[in-house]
Amino acid sequence: MTVTAPRRVGPASLLAVLTLIPVLRLAVLRHAVPPGSAPRRGCDACGAPINLDRPWPALGPRARCGRCAARVGPPPGAVEAATVAAVVVLLLVGSPVAELAAVAWWLGWAVPLVFVDAAVHRLPDRLTGPAALGTWLLLGLAGALGAGYAPWLRATAAGLGLGLLLAATTLLLGRRGPGLGDAKLAVGAGLLLGWHGWAVPVLGLLLAFALSGAAALVLLATGRIRWSGHLPFGPFLVLGTTVTLILMP
Repeated sequence: MTVTAPRRVGPASLLAVLTLIPVLRLAVLRHAVPPGSAPRRGCDACGAPINLDRPWPALGPRARCGRCAARVGPPPGAVEAATVAAVVVLLLVGSPVAELAAVAWWLGWAVPLVFVDAAVHRLPDRLTGPAALGTWLLLGLAGALGAGYAPWLRATAAGLGLGLLLAATTLLLGRRGPGLGDAKLAVGAGLLLGWHGWAVPVLGLLLAFALSGAAALVLLATGRIRWSGHLPFGPFLVLGTTVTLILMP
C-alpha cells in the first residue's frame, strides 16, 4: 500500500493560532509568580479576578485590569508579537502536517514559558511537562503516519539526553548554570531537534548558549546586569531551537 505524503499546512490555518492569545496571556499571568507561591488569580492592584470568562481587556493587547486599569501580565502587545513570531516559524519550517503539529504544540507552551522565565526566572512543571509529553506523542503519530519509528526513537533519545545534560550541568554549576526547569524544557527541544538527526540537538544547544553569552556580554557592557546577576536561559533555548528548525532542509 502506498502512503500518500501528508499535506502541508497553509497560512490561513496557522492564523487560527492567534485566537489562543488570551489563553497564552492567562498562562503567563497565572505562573509568573515566585517559586513556592500559589498561581496568580487576579489583578495585583485591586484583586479583580481574571479568567477566560471575561478576557477583555486584561487578556487582550492592552493588558489592563478591567476594574482599576492597572497593567497585568506581560507588556501590551508582547504576547501578540511572540505568537505572530511563532506562526512565522511554523510557516518557515514547512514540515508535513503531523511533524508541524508537534512543533506547533511545543511552541504553544514555549511562548508563555519564555515570558514566565524572563519575569521570575522559573519554568513551572505545569507548562514544561505537557510541552514535552505532547511533542513526544505527536512525533510518534508522525512516525506512525509514514515517517517511520526510527526518527521517533532517535528524537526520544535526543530529548532525554539533552534534558539529562542540562540537569547534570545544573548540579555541577549550581546557580551559575541552567536550572532544572531549563532541563525539562530541553526535553521537548531535544525531541524536535533529534527528529532531524543526531547532530541537530548539539547545534541547537550550542546556538542557545552562544545567543545567551552574546546577550550577557551586551547587558554587562551596558550596565543592565552585574557579574553576580543571572540571565534566564529558557528564552535562548527556545530561540536556538526555533532557529535550528528553520535552518533544517
